[in-house]
Amino acid sequence: MDSAKTRSYNPSQILVFGSALTILIGALLLMTPYATESGEPLPPVDALFTATSAVCVTGLVVRDTATTFSTFGELVILVLIQIGGLGLMTFTTLIAVLLGKRISVKERLILREAMDQLNLEGIVRLVLYVLIITAVIEGIGSFLLALRWVPEWGWGKGIYYSVFHAVSAFNNAGFDLFGDERKFGSLTLYAADPVVNLVVLSLVLLGSLGFVVLLELMQYRRSRRLSLHSKLVLTVTGLLVLIGTALFLLIEWENPDTLGPFPAPVKVLAGLFLAAASRTSGFLTLDASSLHPPTQFLMILLMFVGGAPNSTAGGIKVTTFAVILLAVWGMIRGRDDVVVFRRRIPHRQVYKALTVTVMSLTLVVVVTVLLLVSGYHHAHFLGLLYEASSAFAINGSSLGLTSRLTTLEKTLLILTMFAGRLGPVTLVYAISRRMTKPPYRYPEEQPLIG
Repeated sequence: MDSAKTRSYNPSQILVFGSALTILIGALLLMTPYATESGEPLPPVDALFTATSAVCVTGLVVRDTATTFSTFGELVILVLIQIGGLGLMTFTTLIAVLLGKRISVKERLILREAMDQLNLEGIVRLVLYVLIITAVIEGIGSFLLALRWVPEWGWGKGIYYSVFHAVSAFNNAGFDLFGDERKFGSLTLYAADPVVNLVVLSLVLLGSLGFVVLLELMQYRRSRRLSLHSKLVLTVTGLLVLIGTALFLLIEWENPDTLGPFPAPVKVLAGLFLAAASRTSGFLTLDASSLHPPTQFLMILLMFVGGAPNSTAGGIKVTTFAVILLAVWGMIRGRDDVVVFRRRIPHRQVYKALTVTVMSLTLVVVVTVLLLVSGYHHAHFLGLLYEASSAFAINGSSLGLTSRLTTLEKTLLILTMFAGRLGPVTLVYAISRRMTKPPYRYPEEQPLIG
């Protein structure tokens, strides 16, 4: 075949295809009799849902992980979480480097797309740093959790649980193995445990900051500078966690089904965990269905914003949220430029932030409406919006509705999780033709706004 006629796939298409292939392989492995406790093959749609949730580091489950899957099945899920959190191209690059192969320009372009970077320079070095940072953080997290769980369960189960939950937490996946004690219970058994709360919370926050920010923080002592990206991520993340904690405590302080029975220090710890971890990871120490409706709606807003670009978290990303707010504030003040930390943000970035936000909001609304139309077991609107937002933001927390999904609804959330992990813009680039700038510009005219 003439090479000129061979189709050239763009980086977005390769990322979409690679992710879909990983999900398919994971689903096939989970459908084997060895993957379940009962030895009976998992239904294809449930296997596909679980594999998608793992690769997209979501944490939504239609089958309880601990009581449904065997050790082999749990290990498959764990590997899928790690691949999904770091990206298939990250592992491919590691193998290529170990084999001494040269990373081509095409592969570097794909890596740039996968890592949410603007430049090709240093992209391979960044990938290697990502792998080292991940190994160190997950190793420390596993060790600290083992100090708590080995005395409780013994060496084998204690270490296994520590590694599984450290990987799940750092990758913001939200999968847990506590279904034997409380089905679909997440970390509710440890609501008052400071060690588990603080370790998991730290892993979740580190995973949600993004590897670029982590690398800059590690090098700050030498460089004495942070990029605008890192400043925005750290500032907005801190504000969201602090404001979220204060509002959660204010709303839930006397709720007898959540914070009410706990002493004040445990209430503060639980409120902090809810604001920080549930924003991106899906781990919960409180039953989400028992929270007051204002709290549930606030969680929807926080998970929609999500974490940072180039992280294991989902949502529209904190930098997108920040740029939109800064653009609005600049317009209110009558300024054409978006300025923060004495830096001007290009208009193209503002347009991109607006595009991501509108497309994401549209996706969540459409999915919610489709769930309403399907009947969805006569669930209330807020519950449906919560499930749709959780799937899009690859958050993973649920009000208890996911386990009652029909096949059609499972398929809908599978597509939503896939779109949420890759990003609506990436998917549009993948299915659209190669975009080129037109060689002309139309005359300008201003419509009335507002």
